[in-house]
This record gives sequence, structure tokens and C-alpha cells, in this order.
Amino acid sequence: MKRLLLAILLLWTGPLAAQLYHPGEVLRYRVSYKAKMFPNTEVGTVEVTTTETTCNGKKYYLVKGVGRTLPTYRWFYNMEDIYQVWIDPVTLRSEYFQSDIREGDYTFESRFDYVWQDSVVRTRWRSRQRPFAEKEMPLTPESMDAISLFFNMRTAEADDFSKDKPEYLRMVLQDTVRNIRYRFLGREVKKIRNMGKFRTLKFDCQLGTTEGYSFTDGTVFYIWITDDENKIPVYIESPVRVGSINGYISGYKNLKYPVTSLVK
Repeated sequence: MKRLLLAILLLWTGPLAAQLYHPGEVLRYRVSYKAKMFPNTEVGTVEVTTTETTCNGKKYYLVKGVGRTLPTYRWFYNMEDIYQVWIDPVTLRSEYFQSDIREGDYTFESRFDYVWQDSVVRTRWRSRQRPFAEKEMPLTPESMDAISLFFNMRTAEADDFSKDKPEYLRMVLQDTVRNIRYRFLGREVKKIRNMGKFRTLKFDCQLGTTEGYSFTDGTVFYIWITDDENKIPVYIESPVRVGSINGYISGYKNLKYPVTSLVK
């Protein structure tokens, strides 16, 4: 399910766009697994929240994404992944990012410090209780963590997308900057379980395998976002070796704009 949480958070960005951070916003998702000989089974949840907080005497927007397995499956595979980013409310740039991943016996931590005045990002990470590894990498306005990427392009205008034209983004990871290639596939009315039908913008996306633009065998996923000012993801499909993992919106509240994409 970590893959679906990342897919939900990965999009979207446009260089120097004004991110849609709205304190009080809550987005909830259900995650399911589906295969040819396996029924569509819900296995987990994802929740993304935006609040206001103070750290070291400075105010921030705090965005938190949490993915968990449902109680029914925790005896078999217990997972809790937490991603957090602290955003300067004036510049709308990330200043700190951290993730804590706990999946069965596996644990992983990472921390990013953005030093914009020096155009570098300092990263630290470790698995289990090993010592932290560290790296400093060049930083550009287009380089962001997964959460910041997700919020950035939510402000883009639908008319700015060119159908089937590849576009590229950059995501900061522990020891590298990965490239993302995405294409706008067009508009589609998407039916979401227990939520109704939404007018959406559909994209396919692929995460590169290296710092270059190699996308051979890279992670592929599809995403549908609401065709309105909120531009919230309502459905995500990520094929795996056998079957697919899917995430769909199950609830939202305190959005900044009306959900005009919902078909009555």
C-alpha cells in the first residue's frame, strides 16, 4: 500500500505554481487489491490532512499523509506509513520533510532539510536501527518531496494541459532526485464507489528508474483528478506484477472550493 500512498501524494506540480494549501482540509481514501482470480478486496486506508502549526517560533502549514492496513488484515500484515511536510505559508516552499514507515518487521525513516538560500537539500535516512546515512544534493524550484508535488499542481488550469504530450517533474528521495513523466489523457466521467460520478482529468504517470530520464521498468500508475478548482485525486490505479492496487476517494471535508465536478 506504500505504493498507493506515494501515488496519491506524488501529483501534482508546475514550476513556481501557488500551491493549494488549505488548513482544515481532509481527504480520505480506501485502498484495494484486485487480480484476475482474486476479488476486489479493500485492504487499507489513506488520509491526507492540512493544518497550521508552530515550530521553533515560526508558523507553518503542516501536511500529513497516513496509510494504514485495515484492522481485519493487521494480523497478517500490519502497516503504518506516515509522511509529513512543513510548508512556509509565505513562500509556499517546503522547509522540512519526514517519513516514518512501519511495515511488518521493516522500519524506515527519512528526513529532508531544504536550504533554499543555498539551493541544496540535506537528506538523512536509515532502516531499522542502523546509523543514519546522509547526503546533500542540488535543489531547484522544480525539485520537491512527494507531498509538495501533490499540492503544487492542484492549482494548474485544465486548459494548460496538452493531451498526450509528455511532461516531466522531479522528486527528491533519500539519495537521489527521480524524474516523473506524465501525460494528460483527456476528460472522463468516473464513477466512484459510494461517492457518485465525477467529471475528471485522467493522467498516466511513470516514475523513472534513475536520476536520468530512463523510464524502462519504472513504476507506472494512472490517476483521475476532479475537473474543478480543488483538483483532488478521486481514483488511482497502480498495476503490480499480479493484478493491481487501487485507491479511491471515500470522503473529504473543508475543501477550499465547491466540488462542481460532482455529477448530480
